Amino acid sequence: MASTDLGSKATPDFGSLGPSSDLQAGKPIQPRSASLRPFAAVALGVFGAIVFFAIKSPVAHAAWEQISQLLTLHGKPAPASPAILSDHELSRLNDLSPQTQAQLLLERAINHYDGAIDQIAQRVDQWRGKIKLDARLNPLFMTALNSNDLRVRAAAIEIDLAAQNVSKTPESVERFIAQSDGGQKSQRIWALWMLGLLGNRGVESQRTGEALISHLQDPDVEIRHWAVEGLAYLGSDATIAPLLKTFHDDASPLVRERAACSLAQSGMLSQEQRQTVVPSLLEFAEDSSLGADTRMWVFQALRDITGQSLGNDPVAWRNWYSNRN
Repeated sequence: MASTDLGSKATPDFGSLGPSSDLQAGKPIQPRSASLRPFAAVALGVFGAIVFFAIKSPVAHAAWEQISQLLTLHGKPAPASPAILSDHELSRLNDLSPQTQAQLLLERAINHYDGAIDQIAQRVDQWRGKIKLDARLNPLFMTALNSNDLRVRAAAIEIDLAAQNVSKTPESVERFIAQSDGGQKSQRIWALWMLGLLGNRGVESQRTGEALISHLQDPDVEIRHWAVEGLAYLGSDATIAPLLKTFHDDASPLVRERAACSLAQSGMLSQEQRQTVVPSLLEFAEDSSLGADTRMWVFQALRDITGQSLGNDPVAWRNWYSNRN
């Protein structure tokens, strides 16, 4: 689908910075007029002299070194500008379509611009039914769902609910619970996802959690998979024990892996909540009844949660946990 233009101003023309049209067409490149050659030679000589003396100057040399370091991919982050919404952006927001507002503000939220999430919170109810996850907004939504900031993930959830025209009401919860219990599989899967998002935003959180947990025993692997995803995004304390049990016991590798990811990194559990599963994961690491793939995911989850790299040795992990400060 065509992307939405974020601004009405045309892109400035700074001249052709790429291959010439003649070269792209396979035509020989014609030499410049001979009258320009003396000027070019003089200009090149002057530039060379400036660079030579600048490098010889200690002060200029230090400045040049600093600039060179900033142009590399090494070292500390180098902000391009203060991460705040400019007065210019704020003043023009109301003139933009809801779709463009959502795109602009979610992009700014992903980049941690102060005020972007507050603006989303103020406007998202006005966007309901007026935006869609198109070719431009959907990639931003997916990026936001994987942000290291839970507030950005929450903003993505709000935008998804608005794009799906889902009201944050108890009636919506009841409708999706009924839909998750019967009907076509695609509708059931969508209902499970929506229940997780609604519960996360404080709509009947206990009720949505109970409904999602009830589907962890469904004979259909895809239903169990999406019940796990819904629990991950619900993100309450009550979701941790069911996710651990699913990770340990479910017959499907897909479902076990998604439960592990939900506990370790994806979804809406906080860092503090994830830390509480470490003792259970240490027990899993020592459980010889688990298959090789599940134990591999145990160690990966431990690394993701703790930031430690201790390999796949359960003794090393147990010793670290016992001796941590």
